[in-house]
Amino acid sequence: MELTPNLVPLARLVGTWAGEGVGEYPTVASFPYHEEITFAFVGKPFLVYTQRTRSADGRPLHMETGYLRHTGDGHVEFVLALPTGQVELAEGTLRSDDDGLSLELDARVWSTSTAKDVSASKRTYRIVGDTLDTVLDMEAVGQPMARHLASRLVRQA
Repeated sequence: MELTPNLVPLARLVGTWAGEGVGEYPTVASFPYHEEITFAFVGKPFLVYTQRTRSADGRPLHMETGYLRHTGDGHVEFVLALPTGQVELAEGTLRSDDDGLSLELDARVWSTSTAKDVSASKRTYRIVGDTLDTVLDMEAVGQPMARHLASRLVRQA
């Protein structure tokens, strides 16, 4: 299936990526994790995003799902739902050149009444070759913006 014209600049993202990461935050001890991300094209002018993490011993940790749109002129929008009671509405920039692709997104976050307070997040995705580096910074539970997750993923066959 051929990508819609607005998604051609995101073509390098399409597929499944997996690898290892490290989590940290001022309120938790650092921890290793395994991550798998898929960006899928379903014939519409957006990519479907799914993400899953597991602990070093294989226990499920986190998951999220959403939609990524390129609206033109390097502007991207990312809508995410998290089972922890948050919704992220992110916007940012897409940069692409011969060496790779990068997305930098700033999000407003809404939380349900029973969820931990997350005020904002910043996500970065960088592809060089068949490697995808991800970073998630967040402002949450009274803490200023700080690194929470960083992973290095490899494109899966």
